[in-house]
Amino acid sequence: METNQSIKAQIVAIIILVIVSAIWHPTITKALSLNQIKNSFMTNQIMKKNLKMNEKTPLNITKLEIKPINSELNQDVDSLKIEIDIDELRQIKTARKKALELEKKKEEERKKAEEKAKADEAAQKLTSQSGSGISYDELVNKLNRSLNSTLAGKGESFAKYSVELGINPYLAVAIVLHETGCKWNCSSLLRKCNNVGGMKGSPGCNGGSYKAFPSLDEGIKAFMNNLYKNYYAVGLTTPETIGPKYAASTSWPSKIRTYMNEIEAK
Repeated sequence: METNQSIKAQIVAIIILVIVSAIWHPTITKALSLNQIKNSFMTNQIMKKNLKMNEKTPLNITKLEIKPINSELNQDVDSLKIEIDIDELRQIKTARKKALELEKKKEEERKKAEEKAKADEAAQKLTSQSGSGISYDELVNKLNRSLNSTLAGKGESFAKYSVELGINPYLAVAIVLHETGCKWNCSSLLRKCNNVGGMKGSPGCNGGSYKAFPSLDEGIKAFMNNLYKNYYAVGLTTPETIGPKYAASTSWPSKIRTYMNEIEAK
């Protein structure tokens, strides 16, 4: 809603415009107050007084009217009569504000739709490596069907980082299930220290060699970044190529491959 000061400024601007117009056309500006609006007209002296408005002038003007000063001009130029309703000005401003808000909302929805389309495209590309591609939402649901215990409902996080980094989501979740036991009940390393991939580092979990993370989401993000930087970025993108570097067991790749097949089949 407009402040009194801004409304006064608009009224003064309109009055000044009327005065300038009066140089070319003999017109007079009449300001009608709430008490005068029905049957009274302002005299020239009242108008002159109003032209000297200051901050103490009560803001009781609801309508401005411009009309010819004499009857002869009134007969010839009746179309010069103009009425400006202050409440209508407020309504126009409110409508304009709502229109801008609606436009902003549409722009946000457009950006979200574009982001969703990009995510769907990336998800379809990643999941088509081993079969038919699926949308981003379908990928999230599929991953959630394989995540249990502490990782239940975290399919969105794995899907998000997989799409951003270009990692096979089935491979990433398969490694997590194998390393943490979250196909059934997650290990104490994950439950106590949010370590989802058996990563080592400091600060250590309970003083040990495995790294502790302040939150589960940070642990997932760190695991996905580690998988990208130390494996995917150097061309190690399958269980068979990752295995020799990631784990000492020679059966590790086949176990990961089994998990991947199970996740994709759900």
